[in-house]
Amino acid sequence: MKIEIFPDAASVASAAAVFIAAESRAAIASRGRFVAALSGGSTPWLMLRAFGAEEVSWDAVQVVQVDERIAPAGDPERNLTHIHEKLLGHTPLRPEQIHAMPVESQDLETATTQYAHTLTELAGSPSVLDLVHLGLGADGHTASLVPGDPVLEIAEADVALTGTYQGRRRMTLTYPILNRARRVLWLVTGAEKAAMLHRLQRGDLSIPAGRVRRDTSIIFADSAAAGTLTR
Repeated sequence: MKIEIFPDAASVASAAAVFIAAESRAAIASRGRFVAALSGGSTPWLMLRAFGAEEVSWDAVQVVQVDERIAPAGDPERNLTHIHEKLLGHTPLRPEQIHAMPVESQDLETATTQYAHTLTELAGSPSVLDLVHLGLGADGHTASLVPGDPVLEIAEADVALTGTYQGRRRMTLTYPILNRARRVLWLVTGAEKAAMLHRLQRGDLSIPAGRVRRDTSIIFADSAAAGTLTR
């Protein structure tokens, strides 16, 4: 698992935008499309704004979600709200190229199956995403794969529902699809993440993040999160 360390969160975001743009160009050249799964967070929102300024064949880009809170449309806690804000109107990306998790559905179990079908239409069967962007929680979670949740043990579905975490249930991608991705990009910033970043780099399987495949992963971290880690 490779790690790159930058001075601060803004530098992480800028470098990540350049990295994703390069991955998009390679994917489009090879397969004619780029399917990227995005997570939430303050540094990722900076990354998306910077990504919008990169040279990208936007008509060949498809954006899906790593996870989402069960909340109404437009809720400020929804990742989709921020993805729309940072990409639509600032890039040539069209609304139909952003595929929202259907968390407003009255039947959420069926909605997970519907979203898995969407992923199959975009990325084949089994679905292989070109890039997955992940964050790391101070409790070791990633996506909405949180400590102690039964969702951690799901092996036969690519999309699932969690229990309540920080006041909300979530819809999330599961390990099977995360571990099929061609590339995983971790963004980790802030001193409160330092202990878990050490554990992630060591491959600690006792934390949810540690169960994500390592050989396709690269970490972009700021110096606060990296602490005494070496590149």
